[in-house]
Amino acid sequence: MASGGDIKATFKLFATKNNGAEATSKDITRWCTDAGVFGKTCNSNNLDIAFSKVKPKGKNTITVKELDALIAELAKKYKDDKKCDEAEAVTKIKEKMSNTQPKGHGTTKTSKTGNVGKMTDASQYTGSHKERFDADGKGKGIAGREELADNSGYVGNYKGEGSFDQK
Repeated sequence: MASGGDIKATFKLFATKNNGAEATSKDITRWCTDAGVFGKTCNSNNLDIAFSKVKPKGKNTITVKELDALIAELAKKYKDDKKCDEAEAVTKIKEKMSNTQPKGHGTTKTSKTGNVGKMTDASQYTGSHKERFDADGKGKGIAGREELADNSGYVGNYKGEGSFDQK
């Protein structure tokens, strides 16, 4: 069985509010998902209900103090998945949760199809899109997106700019 200090240290890893002192329902859901606590009957809906029961009135977060009560509420459904009594379910949940490290959720993955390479290679662009990039493939910024007008006061096709006052 894991000691109480381990689960408190792990709580700080998953808690996102108040410098790791408070955790939201989303933080606890992520923690239970990473720990493998959820099953058929013990799921995130049950966790949300248990979270609502143990959180202080008017707050959206819990502290380490409320964690034991949350685990006890969660154990009521967890025992049905694991076919054990409630005390054993609490022990199993605490052990799983204390031995869990946060995993990277929402990390960017590279494409397996290979079509992305063509989209990011500016040398293969044609038409007006080709004008948006220089020879190195770097974007030209606004100069590449808009046809900038010459506001010098001369007509567009007049070739003798600056020669009016010269005689």
